[in-house]
Amino acid sequence: MRYLEDFTAGQKFGGPERVRVDAARIKSFAAEFDPHAFHLDDAAARASIFRGLAASGWHTAAMTMRLLVASELQPAGGIVGAGFDEFRWPTPVRPGDELRVESEVLEVRLSKSRPDIGIIKLRTTTLNQNGEAVQVTVGNLVVPKRN
Repeated sequence: MRYLEDFTAGQKFGGPERVRVDAARIKSFAAEFDPHAFHLDDAAARASIFRGLAASGWHTAAMTMRLLVASELQPAGGIVGAGFDEFRWPTPVRPGDELRVESEVLEVRLSKSRPDIGIIKLRTTTLNQNGEAVQVTVGNLVVPKRN
């Protein structure tokens, strides 16, 4: 576990964990949480802006969270978000993609209101097997200070 004092701007974290995406999972997630035809139906997906079945961005976000929890990042207290400054999906996630994450600490600061915690600003890029970014976020995580 890493406390606020263990993080510095410029640190990079990854991890060996990968998530393979399949069509059935894309459709089951979409059926429950994002029921657009282009996430549920192959023909509708081909006729859409995606030109083929693509995972919901929120499905990509959920898979990214799974990868972050398993990554080397390991902030004490878990990955507790305080909001995002940036959230993009530059490339669709397709069936057969294998996703991984890379994170970089951009900033470390103490909380102005709580002396026992701080905030790390973190850029996390989710990449497919071709090294293409499928999600890029800049988020703020709440991280406790060491006692």
